[in-house]
Amino acid sequence: FKKQFLKLLNRGKMDIDGVSSIVLNVIKEIKELKNKALFSHIAKFDAWTPLKDEDIEISQTTMKKAYLALEKELKDALHLAYDRIYTYHQNQLPKSWLDFETNGTVLGQKVTAVDKAGLYIPGGKAAYPSSLLMNAIPAIVAGVEEIVVTTRTPRNEINKLLLASMHLCGVKKAFKVGGASAI
Repeated sequence: FKKQFLKLLNRGKMDIDGVSSIVLNVIKEIKELKNKALFSHIAKFDAWTPLKDEDIEISQTTMKKAYLALEKELKDALHLAYDRIYTYHQNQLPKSWLDFETNGTVLGQKVTAVDKAGLYIPGGKAAYPSSLLMNAIPAIVAGVEEIVVTTRTPRNEINKLLLASMHLCGVKKAFKVGGASAI
């Protein structure tokens, strides 16, 4: 047990230089070969081969169908999680403020959201709708205008609850791409 436990504890101590060179090669390949490289990575790591750009897009129709097909208990749980996460982040939202001093000095801060946010939701061995909720909802609360999601889809299959979560969060753009290729 101790040996296996120590192995688990040390798994985070990776060879960052080795990993960095691999990731840099992936980025270089995608910059040079564009979606041809992306499709190759999907074929290699997710065991399916997209043939055209549309093959990696996740449509809003697909998201909505998954949401509508959810059992009532799952839909209720999803809404409860959404509402709780939304309220939590709404309470954390920083506020803009101004203060005018008698000598004419103006002090304050203006809080504005970024225009776009890219979310990477892991999806290799398991599905993580909670990761989507916990990343998309703070962006929604902050007022981010466009949220783009990427997630792995082994064998071109995507978890229905993750799709339903995308619909609930109003995600308009999502792609079936994982790992360093997605980033």
